[in-house]
This record gives sequence, C-alpha cells and structure tokens, in this order.
Amino acid sequence: MGILDILFGGGKKKISKETAETRGEHMPDLLLPVDEKFTIHFKKNGGKFIYCISDKEVSKAIHNIIEENSWEDHPFFAMNSQLVKKFSKENISFTEKIKESDVFMTTCEHLIAQNGSILVCSNQLMEKKINELPSNVIVYATTSQLVESIGEGLKAIKKKYGPSIPANITTLKHFKATEENSDDFLTYGSSTKNLYLLLLEDL
Repeated sequence: MGILDILFGGGKKKISKETAETRGEHMPDLLLPVDEKFTIHFKKNGGKFIYCISDKEVSKAIHNIIEENSWEDHPFFAMNSQLVKKFSKENISFTEKIKESDVFMTTCEHLIAQNGSILVCSNQLMEKKINELPSNVIVYATTSQLVESIGEGLKAIKKKYGPSIPANITTLKHFKATEENSDDFLTYGSSTKNLYLLLLEDL
C-alpha cells in the first residue's frame, strides 16, 4: 500500500467512495458506524488519517510521516513518558523543551465521531494551550477511544478519573485554514494544526 493510500484512509477500514461522495453535506449521518462517521468528519476538518492493524504498521506509518516531511533530524516534543518509551525504538529523538521542536507527539482521551475532533486534557497538554503547541501534531490513538459525541467523551472522562477530573479539557479540531469561526466552546483559543492521526485497531 502506498503512502497516499495509507494517509487518506487505505486499509481494512477504508471508507467507500460512494459513502463519502453520495452523503450530502447536510444529510443526517446518525446511521453510520462511529468509525466511519469520525473518519468522514476528521478528513473534512483537514486531518490526515492512518489506520493500522498492528504495531508493525504503526512503526511503518511513523517512518512514512517522517520521510514525507523530512523530519529525520527533527526532535519530537512529547510530554508523555509512556509514549516516548513506546516509540523509543523508532529512531526518533524526543525533547521536553517545546522551543526545540516543531512537531508535537501525543496521545488523546477520545476521538469524537460527531465532528471529527480529538478530545484532550491536561494529561496530554499539561497546562499548555493548543495555540502554544508546535504547528505539526502526531496523535497516537486506538479504536476503543472512539465515541459518538463530546458529551459521551466527557462522561467517559468523568467515569475514568472520578473526583480527580483532569483540567484543560479541550478539542483539536482545526486541521486546515478556514474562514469559519467555530462556536464550540471547547475549541476556544485553538489554532490550525497540521495533524496526523495514527489509529491502532484494538477491538
């Protein structure tokens, strides 16, 4: 499978051309499976989606991203020690200093099918705002993190963390320049990012 096939939805979960083209912009998509709905909205937002069925495919995808962007000598800014450990064998250098990198690598809390956004919080961002992060972002997530709506994602966070609900809950949603202003309060103060999503099948 070529890099363009991978980046734009190749693999087992590829959305049919008919589904993507025949569903009108304002037609209800409530009957679509949550993964297809997320993929459609995420790509509409300008995100680059890479579906993987194994860690081996994740490894291949990350190397393709690095090669495509000539990031071989670019350290990745990361704040998650477990993520750094997971990708420590991929010949990637990491830094904890945001000024030393123009690529941010992170996990997330949930993937929101309703609008194709990525729900994050202080566990991923610490106290930083989205517009303070590098303009290039690589998100590593799994299919079990897919949820229908922001409300469902927030309920899942509350259930997971109990009384210790994390702060700085927000969404990554804008992956291309647009003149439209979002009315989603969670995206307040956000900025456009060049975003890749590495999605690993774990169900």
